[in-house]
Formats: sequence, C-alpha cells, structure tokens
Amino acid sequence: MQVLKTPESAFSFIKDFPYTPQYVEVTDTISSEITMAYYQVGPKDGPTVVLLHGEPTWAYLYRKMMPILADAGFNVLAPDLIGFGRSDKPTRKEDYSYARHVIWLKEWFNQVVKGPTTLFCQDWGGLIGLRLVADMPDKFSKVMVSNTGLPTGEHPPSEAFIKWRRFSQLSPEFKISSIIEGGTVIPLDQETLDAYDAPFPSEDYKAGARVFPLLVPVTPDSPEAHANRAAWEKLKNFNKPFYCAFSDSDPITAGGEVLFQNRIPGCEEALNFTVADGGHFIQEDKGEELAQLLIKFIDQTHNV
Repeated sequence: MQVLKTPESAFSFIKDFPYTPQYVEVTDTISSEITMAYYQVGPKDGPTVVLLHGEPTWAYLYRKMMPILADAGFNVLAPDLIGFGRSDKPTRKEDYSYARHVIWLKEWFNQVVKGPTTLFCQDWGGLIGLRLVADMPDKFSKVMVSNTGLPTGEHPPSEAFIKWRRFSQLSPEFKISSIIEGGTVIPLDQETLDAYDAPFPSEDYKAGARVFPLLVPVTPDSPEAHANRAAWEKLKNFNKPFYCAFSDSDPITAGGEVLFQNRIPGCEEALNFTVADGGHFIQEDKGEELAQLLIKFIDQTHNV
C-alpha cells in the first residue's frame, strides 16, 4: 500500500492549533504499518476525553474545544484519522474501507488511551467511534454524539446525502475548505480555510476524503451494514450515560438523535440537547458551547 505524508511545512502557518503531534504505528493485519497522528493536551493524569473528527476534517476541528476541556482538568486526546490531518494517506481509494478505519482507530485507541474514557464524536467520528463503543464497552464511561449516526442501510439516505455522495465522485475539484464552510452557519476566515486545506497539498492526497461518502452503508447489503446492525444490538445494552447534542441546521443528520434515544438505555431524553444555530460542522459554529455542554454532562453524571 503506497502512502503519502503531508510535509510538516504545510502546517507551519497555523497559529491557532499549537499542539505538538504525536505518532503511533497502526496496522489492519493485511497491510503494513502506517502512521497515525494525534494530539494531547491537559493533565495526563486527568479524566480522559477522546475527540473524533469526521469527513473531510482533521483534529484542527476541535481547536475551540480542546483548551476549554484541558483547563477543566481533562486529558484530551484527538487523533487524525488515516487519510486526514498529519496521518498517513494511502493513495488509492481501494485502500480505504469502513472496516479498515475501525481497525486502525481501535489499534490507536489500544496503544494510546488508558483508563475509563469519555468519547465525543461527530460525523464519521461517530460511524467509526461507536463501533469501538459496541466492541469495547468497558473502556468507555460516557459517550456524547453530535451530528452523526450508525447507518445500517435500512432507511433511505437523505437527498442532501445523495447529492453530497455524487459530488464527491464527480466533481473535478474537491476543495476541502469549501466543503467545510458549506457545512457551517458562520463564515470562516481565510486562515481557517487554509488550515483545512493544509493536509492536502494536491488531489493526490485526497483519496481518503473522496471515498468516505461511498463507504456509508446505504442499503441493507452494503459492506458493513451487517456489522453496524450487530453494533446496534450491542449498544442496546450500553446503559452508561449517553448524550446527544445535535445542531438545528444540519440537513444530513437532522433528527438522528431519535434513533439513539429509542435504542440506547443510557440515552435518556433529559440528557439530550439541540444546539441552536449550528451547522453540520458544529464544532466550528458552537465549539465553546459544545465544550461546556460536555463538561456539564460529565459533571452531572460523575457518580454513574
């Protein structure tokens, strides 16, 4: 498997993400080891919070949340998924699969994360992260999800998602920053837009971003649809605190919190909140508010 590594110089201009990357080698048992980047901030002996980004972002998406969580005493860990950020980028779409992403992230988690963990996930961070919760429930003490899901292909995708999937495959240009700004309520300044483009110096680096929409199960017999159904069955027994904080302005995942409320015992309706004026990339629009909601959620359920 051929991989590209984004030169560190591509990130040198970024001023609002001052965290030193750390690296581990992960494998999917088929291919050779590849490098996954992550960032740590806050006291290492504090309660651990893992922040998982999705498509087509990287851990930079959490820059508004990370310092607030660190100042509150949490050990914050935010990885870059394979194909994104400072992590290695396989060059062929065929090198990516939903199952491989789950294995890669599980490898990272088992190497890096110690002790009971609170997970926050959005977009593909949920599609992958919730598979880890289902497979390793003892390693998670609480879960907070936002603008995500665990699709099984039993419900037809939204028209917005169909258009996005088509665009990802047919558009001759796949401008990452434009995609992200299209999923926010607030406009993004040029430095922020440039930071989202930084991991992708050319189209050659974007195979992982291009292919992600194709990996979402959209029919019951899609690859990983069965695995997601099995994950839902496991999550039906997850009775630890589970909190939904979906935004009110995301056409892709609107109403998705109902599935969690109906299926997961720990997801009580009282522990759910709709974030006003937030787009799909809610961490951009409402990062500080999300961090405070996460801290409040952890504090209110510390005895659970």
